Amino acid sequence: MPPAASVVPAGKPAASAPAPVVNAAAQTAPVADANGWTLTRTIALAQPGPASVDRRGNLYVADNQNNVRQFGPDGQALNTYSPPQPGNTAQIEAWNTAKVLVFYDDRQQILLLDRFMAPLTQFRLPDMLDGLVRTATLAPDDRLWLLDESNLALRQYDPAGQRMVVSTQMDLLIGRSKPDFRFMRQYQNNLYLVDRSSGIYVFDNLGNYRKKLPFPGLSSIGFRNDELYYLADNAVHFFHLYNLTDRTLPLPAGPADVRQVLLGEQFAYVLTSAGVLVYKL
Repeated sequence: MPPAASVVPAGKPAASAPAPVVNAAAQTAPVADANGWTLTRTIALAQPGPASVDRRGNLYVADNQNNVRQFGPDGQALNTYSPPQPGNTAQIEAWNTAKVLVFYDDRQQILLLDRFMAPLTQFRLPDMLDGLVRTATLAPDDRLWLLDESNLALRQYDPAGQRMVVSTQMDLLIGRSKPDFRFMRQYQNNLYLVDRSSGIYVFDNLGNYRKKLPFPGLSSIGFRNDELYYLADNAVHFFHLYNLTDRTLPLPAGPADVRQVLLGEQFAYVLTSAGVLVYKL
């Protein structure tokens, strides 16, 4: 069962969830490890959930009570959004320049926040389609991409017109396999849909299928410049979107149970069961 979220008014800090302890990594000048990682800050945050980085380098991460916490690029705590009712945070998407998407899979709801963690609007997915949405993301034009798992269809919803504008059936693409969709993100005019069972489906910005990247076993991916990156085999793997070349960066020495790695322009964020480690790039 997902943990119950805070019930304080939206946009205010949760009284029952104290602010995470944010400490400088050391009083002396940080030193890079053998793999080039320089630890600058540790954020104590038990069992962090989904996380995302915006274009300004701010970090957004769900805590174990499903509050969404916002940190500056260097790990300084900024704002907190506490949901008014329980809900399991399945995905946070902050790449849009003005809005942060929060997807609650258990109550099939999408919430949009502004950059100060104040609610803008919310959408009840059962009002849009007959089916169960497994993952969702925000397009650059503020339309919503939805993976309708019940009908095996990729859909795009236009809030302005209150209608579906794209519907791509995926039956033939999937075949007889049993997909396990985990994550979705639009980047540089392509939509990337992560299937943990088989790899990453790539569609154009109109929902037309383009190709499939053979990277199974993933729960999320990230993008930095012209590279797609993901965590696997105790390293961050980089795949160039156009040259189709690969490179790897071993994880920093020390942290165990690494769950996710996010990269900004100047800092990297390593999520473990105990919190977030902030490294200088």
